[in-house]
Amino acid sequence: MIRTCSACGANNRIPAARLAQVGRCGKCKAALAASHAPIDVDDVASFDSIVRDATVPVLVDFWAAWCGPCRQVAPEVKHAAQDLAGRALVLKVDTEKLPQLAARYRVQGIPNFVVLKHGAVAHQQAGAMRASQLVQLVA
Repeated sequence: MIRTCSACGANNRIPAARLAQVGRCGKCKAALAASHAPIDVDDVASFDSIVRDATVPVLVDFWAAWCGPCRQVAPEVKHAAQDLAGRALVLKVDTEKLPQLAARYRVQGIPNFVVLKHGAVAHQQAGAMRASQLVQLVA
């Protein structure tokens, strides 16, 4: 994953295992904040790498662009990611682009939220939710 330094603008490659940690810019040594926004996953290999290497729980939002409730809940997912920064990662998986991941987790209705801890499903729930409810799922 690439994280841009807010101080110097340099792009920094962050290993999946360290996405939830504060790091340092390789160029200017400024602090790089822990991931505090949902991460759009665009391939299965990236998803698997993040889930496998994550040292914190992973909240996955399965969604699709055509889904009205998914679009309505998107700001809540963003707020949850901000609230969970450093304590969990939030991933967004477009079920139209990655149907094999939706099938893997038996997603039959969207939005659908899956909490993974150490790579295993700890909780799964379909339907729109508020940020506070999403944070509570991870706890």
